[in-house]
Amino acid sequence: MRVNVTVNGSKETVDDVWEGESLLYMLRERMGLPGSKNACEQGECGSCTVYLDGVPACACLVAAGQAEGREVRTVEGLAEGPSGEERLDPVQEAFVESGAVQCGFCTPGLIVQAHDLIERNAAPSDAEIREALAGNLCRCTGYEKILDAVRLAARRKAART
Repeated sequence: MRVNVTVNGSKETVDDVWEGESLLYMLRERMGLPGSKNACEQGECGSCTVYLDGVPACACLVAAGQAEGREVRTVEGLAEGPSGEERLDPVQEAFVESGAVQCGFCTPGLIVQAHDLIERNAAPSDAEIREALAGNLCRCTGYEKILDAVRLAARRKAART
C-alpha cells in the first residue's frame, strides 16, 4: 500500500507499506527517523510518542495506513530552522541542560509530551507536569531531572512571551 503523509512539515509518499505495519515502524525503518523509540509496542511506555494531527499519540498503536493524508511531527521535527541549520527546541535544550537525558530511550517521547504540555499550559504546576508525563516511563532518571527540565522549559517560554 502507498501512504501519503506530511512528516515534520514535508509531504512524503511511502510505498510498499504492509497492512499490519505501525506508524512507528514506517517512521523508523522506512523514513529513517529513529527518534521515536520502539520499546513496548503496546502503548504503555510512551517512548514512541509523536504528534498526529497536533495531538500526542503512541506511534506503535497507530497503523501506518491510518496516517494517510495526516500530519505527523516527530521529536526530530521540533527543532527549528532550515535543514542543516536546525536549533533545538527549548524543551530539547532544557532536557540536555537539566541532565534529564540518560540512556535516551524514553527521552523522545517525554520531550514530545512535555512540548505539548507547555504549548497548552505555559506555567504548569508540578502536579500538572506529573499528570501529563504519566504515560511515559523512564528507568534511569528517577524523574526529578525530567521535572526540572519541564520547569526550565516552561520558565523560558514564559520569559519569551
